[in-house]
Parts: sequence; C-alpha cells; structure tokens
Amino acid sequence: MRYARMIADGLVFAYALDTPDLVRSLTDSDVERAGAQALGKAAYENLMRVPVQHDEVPVEGGAVLHTVYGDSFFVASKALYLNEVARQVTGAPLPRAGALVAVPTRHNLVFHPIADGSVVDALNSLATYALGAYQDGSGPLSPRVYWWHRGGLTSLTVIDHDTRTFSLQPPPHLLAMMKGLTQLDRAGRLNTRGAAQAPGLPELTTATADLPARAAENPSALSDAFASAVALAHARCAEDPRADLLSTWDAWATAVQLGSALFTGAGPQECRLGENFVRRLPATPAAPPADARAWLDAFYLAAVCRQTDRLTRLCQVPMDRLREDDAVDAYVLHWIDTLRAYILRAPMNDVVDKLTATLQTSLPQELTHAPADYVDLVDHPPAALFHRILTRDPRAFTRALTEALAHHTAYWGSSPAPRARIALGPLALACLAHDHGFPVPEDHRLLPANLLNGRRIEAIP
Repeated sequence: MRYARMIADGLVFAYALDTPDLVRSLTDSDVERAGAQALGKAAYENLMRVPVQHDEVPVEGGAVLHTVYGDSFFVASKALYLNEVARQVTGAPLPRAGALVAVPTRHNLVFHPIADGSVVDALNSLATYALGAYQDGSGPLSPRVYWWHRGGLTSLTVIDHDTRTFSLQPPPHLLAMMKGLTQLDRAGRLNTRGAAQAPGLPELTTATADLPARAAENPSALSDAFASAVALAHARCAEDPRADLLSTWDAWATAVQLGSALFTGAGPQECRLGENFVRRLPATPAAPPADARAWLDAFYLAAVCRQTDRLTRLCQVPMDRLREDDAVDAYVLHWIDTLRAYILRAPMNDVVDKLTATLQTSLPQELTHAPADYVDLVDHPPAALFHRILTRDPRAFTRALTEALAHHTAYWGSSPAPRARIALGPLALACLAHDHGFPVPEDHRLLPANLLNGRRIEAIP
C-alpha cells in the first residue's frame, strides 16, 4: 500500500472495496489495475452517496456543533470533503476560515464552521466530545480535533504519550482568526444570533446610563460604557430613522463623549440620555486602550457629530498604542493611519500612500483575523468612499455610497442587531462629503438625515 498517505496526524488515506460480504483495503496492484484517476473519481462519488443523518447540538457558550452520522463504515471519511458535506446537510458552504472537525469513530463526524466568536467554546466542547466518543464508541478512529481549511486537515490536538495527556494548540493563523472573531462578536459587529438578541431600548438605555459613574472606580468600565452607548445610538435610529428626536441626539452625543474620554481623557461632564437619565462622567485620564476598532467607532461618531476638536485629539493618540491590538488585520491599522494623516493635514502624497496600503492589505489573501465577507461588505466601503473624497469626484462618490449601503444591507439582511440599523462608517464619510459640498441623498434609512445634513447637531459638553 505504497499509494496510501498520511493526511493529518492520526489519519491515513487509503482506498477500500466495500462488498456485501466484506470490506478490504486496496493494494498497490489493485490501484494500478483500476487506474488511480478512475478509482479516485469512483471513490469520491460513492462516498458522497453514503447516507447520513444530521443534527445540530448546542453547547455551552452558544456554539453549535453539527453531527453527521450513519451506519456506514465510511461516514467519517466524508471529512475529506467537508465543504460539500456542510453544503449537503446545512444548505450552506463552510466559511473561508473553514471548520473545526472531529472524527472519533468511523460512523460519525462532528464539525463547527468557524464564523464567529463561539469558535473558542466549540473547540473546547469538540475536544471533550471527540475523546469521549473515541473511547466509548464503536469503530474508534481518532480522539483528535482537526482544522479543516482549504481542503486540508491539521491536527489541533497534541498528545504527550509519556504523560498520556492531551492539549489543544491551534497554529498561529487559526489563533489569530479566533482572536479576531471573538473581538468582533463581543462587540456585536458580526451578524450572529447573539447580536440579534441585543437588549431592547429601555434596557439598553438603563445599562448605558449606569456605566459612566463606575469609571472612577474601574477604568475598564469606560470601555463597556462606550460600547453600550454605541449600541444605543444605533438602536435609537431604528425607531427614529431621521434622527428627529432629542433622545436620539442625546444617545449620539453621549457616545461621542464616552468615545473621546476613552481615548483622549476628559474633564468631568454630564452625559444625557433623556430627562430621566443625566449622569456625571468623572474626570478621566488619557489612557487609550489598544482597541483599534473602538478608536474607529469614536472617530466615526465624532465625524458624524462634527466634533472637529475631538477628531484632532483622537488622531493624536499614538499609533504605536493602537498597533498593540493583536486582534485586527493590518488593513484596520493602515485605515486608522490614513484618517490620522488626513485630519492632521499631512502631505497629500502621504495620505494617498496610506490609503493605498489600506486597500492592498484588505485583499482576501492578506486577511488574518476578520471574515472575508465582513471585510468586503462592512469594513472596505468607508475606504472606497474616502478615495472618492480625495479625488473630488461627487458622481463617483454617489455610486460608491449606493454600493456601500447595498453591501451593508447584504451583510446584515433583516437582522434586528443595533449595528444593522446604521451604516456607521459610510455615514461618517457621507458627512465629510456633505461638508465638502458633495450632493448626498438624505432619504436612506441607513443614513439619518438630520445627522447627515447637520440640522440635528448641537453643542456637546
């Protein structure tokens, strides 16, 4: 069986002949007689026809495992073609990041698509399941957890045979994606069930109002307060899409205050979230966190609310501090550097060079942390809009804005998540374009008209 090959730790690829009376492995002479190409085609077609059942198993932390099982000895072999299996049993292909998968016995495989922050809980649950099923199941195959990616399998389980212990060691590329997905998911930026189950306006308003005062005792509370305020500002526009109401403005103004305080420090000031919620934000030292996406939120909010001084102070946050964020792709940091250069009036050639670096590092082959569809549909459009502002091309900007809003809708669909309600990045760039004299449509539900045209803008403490 010289043709057989190791495809991952603990897994060997070989052909088998399945007859009504017996199953036997094929030898080199069998393969030569049948022809390797014809044999491979027949084996694939037969394997895909093996009948299976499919169940979804929710596990702790909100992750969902997909279990595929059946009577055949070859169910686990379907893991070789996991993308096709996923399409057959779930109706959707695997994400670009692939999936975690276990093949504990020959009669089943279990997988989890790597699409959101639940991947960490899924990995731990899958490791426990794989070992238990391997030890107790019929036809044991492997106790390991594997990463299926681009058609290949990589073992994530490391076995110390001397101490008989197991550990999980994802390779750096997968670990980076896990970090990025976890951060995006926790912030409600991904279109997941968790984001869709965000609290309603009353609960969100109360939670946001209760957080600023805690910042004096617990500096990390300011990050939580800002994230909550951003969600509230988005959610307000679901009921007030034109931003006509004072309560909507209060939410946006408070988000601006908290975002600026988080990154640049601030003196004591009042944050208003309606007549019943006026909270005093204590004096805050300048201690910017290494959170690049939160900085972008703070920038976008300040741009929408025409806070020129706050924009300047945000752009004076040291770039080295933001580069310490190890959960984002390079394009995010290049995009921040582009905006900083523009606001701080760097030479235009420098701004263009930084924008070019942003666009080049946002290509699919350059991504290390964020899902490709998220980058294409959510993160990339603001940079494309900025390019049209730099070239002073109103018509091209209008086309790019229409495309950006369509991309936002394509990504979020009908999700009730706060981030689905407003296209924050495109809105901020549309405000910049409006103030440059570009004609910008004021009738789109993702662009609150009275924020876009500046009529709702008031003084912010």
